[in-house]
Amino acid sequence: MTPMRLLVSVLFALGVSAGLAHAQDVRPAGFSLPPMVATPMTPAKELFGRVQRPNAGPDRSIGFYSNGCMSGGVALPLTGPTWQVMRPGRNRFYGRRRLIAMIQRVSKKVAAQTNWAGLLIGDMAQPRGGPMLGGHGSHQIGLDVDIWLRQMPAQEIPMAQRETIMSSMVVAQNRIDVNGYWTPDTLGAIKAVATDPEVERVLVNPAIKRAICRQATGDRSWLQKVRPNWGHDYHMHVRIGCGGEKSCRPQRDVVPGEGCGKELDYWFQRAILFPDPSPKKPSKAPPPFTVAKLPGECAAVLNAP
Repeated sequence: MTPMRLLVSVLFALGVSAGLAHAQDVRPAGFSLPPMVATPMTPAKELFGRVQRPNAGPDRSIGFYSNGCMSGGVALPLTGPTWQVMRPGRNRFYGRRRLIAMIQRVSKKVAAQTNWAGLLIGDMAQPRGGPMLGGHGSHQIGLDVDIWLRQMPAQEIPMAQRETIMSSMVVAQNRIDVNGYWTPDTLGAIKAVATDPEVERVLVNPAIKRAICRQATGDRSWLQKVRPNWGHDYHMHVRIGCGGEKSCRPQRDVVPGEGCGKELDYWFQRAILFPDPSPKKPSKAPPPFTVAKLPGECAAVLNAP
């Protein structure tokens, strides 16, 4: 089958995903993307972002977290005993079966070990993974999930409210510490996630990492998994590993140690916290990232029934 026919054949899948620059951007439930005429140069995100359902293929991650796709994904139920999916209208609540099991497992642990009733779940992956129209560079192979740093209430949140309610910003205005929304239960929730054996990374704002370094007691070995990264002020980005799967390219091992020393101090240099806002000279726009630039099997996943 030619690349053109592969691209055109997916146009039936007019999805309800969305996405701007942030993981909790508001989109109304049922938001759908308009039809489009595809060409071999159509960006891959435009095609994967319109797919409504997973394919019926084997359960696999193909490629890397920021350059790949997912086969045989499954949806996390929008409401469970210890979790609730936020922004369901974005249609980004799919993942590998191992990811689904991890979310269910750690949410139960959070409910048992903290005052939170469970976890509020943000973006996972699109039905077949792949690049998103906005909001994430990764989340492409069904092994990533954003978990909000807002306490889940005991009662079920109405679906309409899940599209508009915001998470809790726990980073102070000065960007060097946490604020009053940070509580011992926030720390407990992150610890419950990071201590799960399948979790390889937990990305948080550097100020959150600093608070964890200051407050964690007892066995601190789990701090090694918690890594500082910008853009995680109100959620933790949780990632599980490839599990030895040949079609999945693993990430590098984390740097040994707690990560609470000079490597953390780097993030609080003034030039890093407040970079020079001087406009840069406009650069030439890169060519579109097409399906052909993804791992070869992703075209078949996109085209599969």
